[in-house]
This record gives sequence, structure tokens and C-alpha cells, in this order.
Amino acid sequence: MTNAPNINGFHHVAYRCKDAKETVEFYTKMLGMGFKLAIAENEVPSTGEPDPYMHIFLDIGGNNVLAFFEIPNSPKMGRDRNTPRWVQHIAFRLDSMDELIAAKEHLEANDIDVLGPTNHGIFKSIYFFDPNGHRLELAADIGTPKQLSELKSVAPDMLDEWSRTKKAPRHAAWLHENTD
Repeated sequence: MTNAPNINGFHHVAYRCKDAKETVEFYTKMLGMGFKLAIAENEVPSTGEPDPYMHIFLDIGGNNVLAFFEIPNSPKMGRDRNTPRWVQHIAFRLDSMDELIAAKEHLEANDIDVLGPTNHGIFKSIYFFDPNGHRLELAADIGTPKQLSELKSVAPDMLDEWSRTKKAPRHAAWLHENTD
């Protein structure tokens, strides 16, 4: 029997973009990320296919990297029409509610439509879209250690019940009840 790998974080998470330069400008100006590096090839290294691309990497702090591919010879970028727009998103952590409110003000001052803050019980967040149509979330934790412990303790039972019924279990209903 072999052991599972010892994963210690993301090396990078990659998405597609429409325009690499526009994407770098958005993430550096709107979200303060650092432009870490770019890799461009005329052939895909893993397959050898002739398909020019620009692969950009953005430093989001904490040794985390968000990357994008611009692939101009592929069909126009789209999204999974069978999945609601709110499901697929990239969520970034902020350290406080003050930072979340300041981020919302910054985005709105730059003509970005922002939804929220939305109260999720253990965190509050705002939502908006990048120039590629990717939904982004900025989240600030507000949960207590007791709440987080309770959620962890009921998680297996919730998953089992969901698996059987496909209806939301009530084990953690308190999370969204009586929130402001």
C-alpha cells in the first residue's frame, strides 16, 4: 500500500483569460496582487501540441499564486452553461471587516459592480467579476472558535445525510439564521 502525497499548499491555480495584459492590470490595480512572472511558448510542454500561449502568474501573498492562460488560437472563452454563475468562483481572504469594506469602496470607486457584504455566519464577503467573467469573492472571517469547532464536528453527519437525501441538513442551520 502506498501513502498519499504530503500536499502542503497550492503551487498555483490556473484559469483562462481573454487578454493577459488586461488581466494583469485588473488584478494588480483592483486587488493589489504582484505580477510575479510570465511564461510564453508556441508549443504546449506537456503535450507538444502547437498552440501558442501566454501563462501569467500573480502573487497573492502567503506563497499563493493565481495564474492565467491566454490561448488565442482556441475558440472564444465561455463558461459551463449548466452551472449557475454563483457556483464557480475564486475566493480570497482578507484579514478584517475593515479591509473588506475598504476593498468594496475601492472597487466601486473604479466602476466595478459589487454585491454584498453577504453574511455567511462565519465570514462575510463581497462578490464581483473580473474582465474575463470569473466571479471573485473577497471574504473576512467573523466566526468564533466555538462555531468552527461545531461545524467541524457535524460535517461528517451533514455529508452523509446530504448524500442520502440531496436536501440541506439542519445540523448547522444556525449559521444562516438570525444573522445581520
